[in-house]
Amino acid sequence: MLIEPGKLLAGIDSPDDLKKLDQTQLVELCDELRHFIIDNVSVYGGHFGASLGVVELTVALHYIFNTPKDQLVWDVGHQAYGHKILTGRRDTFHTNRIYKGLSGFPKRKESEYDTFGVGHSSTSISAAVGMAVASKYKGDDKQQHVAIIGDGAMTGGLAFEGMNHAGVSNSNVLIILNDNCMSIDPNVGALKDYLTDITTSHTYNKVKDEVWKALGKISKFGPNAQEIVAKIENGIKSTLLSQSNLFESLNLRYFGPVDGHDVNHLVSVLDDLKDIKGPKILHCITEKGKGYGPAEKGNKTTWHAPGKFDKVTGEIHKKVHETPQPPKYQDVFGNTLVELAEKNEKITGVTPAMPSGSSMNIMMKAMPERAFDVGIAEQHAVTFSAGLATQGLIPYCNIYSTFMQRAFDQVIHDVCIQDLPVNFCLDRAGFAGADGPTHHGAYDVAYMRCIPNMIVSAPMNEAELRNLMYTAQLPREGQAFTIRYPRGQGVMPEWKTPMEKIAIGTGRKIKDGHDVAILTLGHIGNYTVEACEKLEKEDLNPAHYDMRFVKPLDEKMLHKIFKNFKKVITVEDGCLMGGFGSSILEFMAENNYQAQVKRLGIPDAIVEHGEQLQLHKECNFDPEGIANAVIQMTEGVLAK
Repeated sequence: MLIEPGKLLAGIDSPDDLKKLDQTQLVELCDELRHFIIDNVSVYGGHFGASLGVVELTVALHYIFNTPKDQLVWDVGHQAYGHKILTGRRDTFHTNRIYKGLSGFPKRKESEYDTFGVGHSSTSISAAVGMAVASKYKGDDKQQHVAIIGDGAMTGGLAFEGMNHAGVSNSNVLIILNDNCMSIDPNVGALKDYLTDITTSHTYNKVKDEVWKALGKISKFGPNAQEIVAKIENGIKSTLLSQSNLFESLNLRYFGPVDGHDVNHLVSVLDDLKDIKGPKILHCITEKGKGYGPAEKGNKTTWHAPGKFDKVTGEIHKKVHETPQPPKYQDVFGNTLVELAEKNEKITGVTPAMPSGSSMNIMMKAMPERAFDVGIAEQHAVTFSAGLATQGLIPYCNIYSTFMQRAFDQVIHDVCIQDLPVNFCLDRAGFAGADGPTHHGAYDVAYMRCIPNMIVSAPMNEAELRNLMYTAQLPREGQAFTIRYPRGQGVMPEWKTPMEKIAIGTGRKIKDGHDVAILTLGHIGNYTVEACEKLEKEDLNPAHYDMRFVKPLDEKMLHKIFKNFKKVITVEDGCLMGGFGSSILEFMAENNYQAQVKRLGIPDAIVEHGEQLQLHKECNFDPEGIANAVIQMTEGVLAK
């Protein structure tokens, strides 16, 4: 029975409802789903282009597979808006990425349909292979496992590791390559060129037509289906002797490329593929932003996550400020790097697939031969930077704090053990905001400061960022240099100050005071300035020190502090376990100081998504939380 057109999506609360539709209605459903995403993201913000590009694929997957028994693993997670809407979260989708609302990514705690949490890329194939091997071990050869990998995630090394295992696992796994030539920025590297060759090759397209013509007959052959598939495979291999297939060489049956926006053809293809046992890959060609004119015709990077916009005109809403606003830290980084590189020919820039997000694109435009986007490959970015450093160059390797976690071994093994002076600029340190726990830069202070031959620093403002970057390009004895800074704006509208050297391991006194000393690391020190202004009205006068370095610590300053203060508060936007506050406690213990210490920072818990200030308040290191900590220590009372 046909459901009334125009009301299809409203009647779908689960994939079971989707399966009640006649296949002829799926085009209409895709149109409704696409407009639902446009309506919501235009008003509430969020990721945009990636989910529009997989509308037809999402509908086809849930129409053919028996989810959640059959398991879909999305990679990267911002493809999954349509998936969330079709799996019971339509009516709450407006809370997506909002504090206490739905996560912007698949999340196991949120839904049984979210089989694997994902925020970092390139994880889906390994996870799906693990699921498939587990099913095989339990004797279930009917369960399907599908990894949907896209937005440049195939360039990540983990994806190749997963494919390598999939090919010999003999497990029931289907890899769907959503090929849209984009991550957040345009894809780069040899794999991109290889996939382009496949999609334009007359040989491949000839084979593709023959494959799909034969696959369309599989259901008519019944028990002989496997024999037909074997013949098809042999035909592919003999036809492509002169044009090697990367996926076939990994023992993955390759099918495609297919039009990822033809929902009926996708349904037919997936229905056939689910009956073919073993590891296989389906190559889908899609367009990021499909179905929304401004996103199709405009800058794909802009429309990855445009913020709020007018869905009719495509005009992206931007806040208008009457007074000059401070720039974003990443823009200060990008412009300062070019400024330094103009004076020092040894400086190079490296980023793993985030040139616009990190503002490395500024150097890539100004000095394309000295700035490198290496794709979604953080491990390679670090070791590549180490290789540059062995030849006397000065690499600034810019990686989001959360993504640097993926290259921890390379930092130790390839950089610090070899005494190589690589500069790591960690963007998005601290809470990342609406992207949530997969993207929070909570751990970098703890994991970087435990490595020998490593300097760890954090600027309190734009001027300090520039000075630290200037200091990092000066000659030094083989130590790596980490500079961490948060997502978002700084505090200095007039930020382009003359640069000067900062003595490594030195802090600075921001404010004299008595009774309590507040020690801060990084941008979060500006909250302490605000807290101190509030406390002055209560006749409380704490001292404030911007430590700047957590490794090495300014021990000369710390000796003075602990000789004059018996009450100390540390403030950081990183994890308390092993972080900045822990380093102060270690200094106390090693030097036999006695003091009451209160540490403020990210607790030993997974903090969910929300606006940065909301999360700072939740963790009690917003200005009010800092002020209250001083009051509690001094037994004062803050007037309400």
